[in-house]
Amino acid sequence: MSPSVGVVIPTRGHRPGQLRAATCAALAQDYPGSVEIVIVADGADPSQVAGQVADLPAGRATEVRGQEPPRGVRVLPNRLTPGLPGARNTGIAALGTDLVAFCDDDDQWLPGKVAAQVAALEAEPGAEFSSCSIEVEYGSRRVPRLAGTHRVTRQQLVRSRMVMVHSSTFLFRRGTLWVDESAPAGQNEDWDLALRAAARRAIVHVDRPYVRVRWGGSAYATRWADRIAGLEWMLARHPDLAVDPRGAARIYGQLAFHHAALGRRREAGRWAWRAFTARHGEPRAPIALAVATGLVSAQAVLSRLHHRGHGI
Repeated sequence: MSPSVGVVIPTRGHRPGQLRAATCAALAQDYPGSVEIVIVADGADPSQVAGQVADLPAGRATEVRGQEPPRGVRVLPNRLTPGLPGARNTGIAALGTDLVAFCDDDDQWLPGKVAAQVAALEAEPGAEFSSCSIEVEYGSRRVPRLAGTHRVTRQQLVRSRMVMVHSSTFLFRRGTLWVDESAPAGQNEDWDLALRAAARRAIVHVDRPYVRVRWGGSAYATRWADRIAGLEWMLARHPDLAVDPRGAARIYGQLAFHHAALGRRREAGRWAWRAFTARHGEPRAPIALAVATGLVSAQAVLSRLHHRGHGI
């Protein structure tokens, strides 16, 4: 018998079209086991959110009636810490399935995602956590981001954030892990979760782009102070992030860039120097200095990188 899968979709209710697409794609997965979806309204009216998905095609579910979501879909309020981590944990707590999967409300699962990841997880004795590669959508452009591996270790996640190990690809055994709700403004909660999962056992990775991740509409992208706080939280929580020279330089370069985006030239220069000291070839150091001196805007840098399917 195939393990049951519970899907947690947090939402603030402000992008109903994308929420509908995410929910519909999860309902449409061709998977022999049961699939249950919990949409967690974070700071939004659950009844209003329920109305946003009430007329979805039922797919695996029964006929839709009135303003109720399709069968197999529940809408709940965030009952824990406000924000993304609390919303995810609310969803986990509400599920009784064998496995838990995450999907952000602006992302979309592609056909075959659940079946491929469950098969990979079940084929690996003792495996607890799975991810898959992604397809980054920015404007009219779509760029696949592959890992080049079928196992992701903690050392790899320390050395590189590995953007394809994305929260919307996470599939794991229920009861093994919870999201840390102390993450400032919900920043890096997914990276922290992946690091903790990989510390237990290597993450089983399906190196095909089974999730379409939409960039350009996230409220997190330009919240520079929150991003700084999130990186500082990660450095304090995972001291080994500062040990690997390449990984440390990447984080220091990001901190330099975020400070530069806020106009903090001195702080940007200090972190850029630390990035350069950790690794002479770290590209974020000169980029941050260019932003700090006004040669280019932070938004222009992000736009150019996102067009290529990369982030800062």
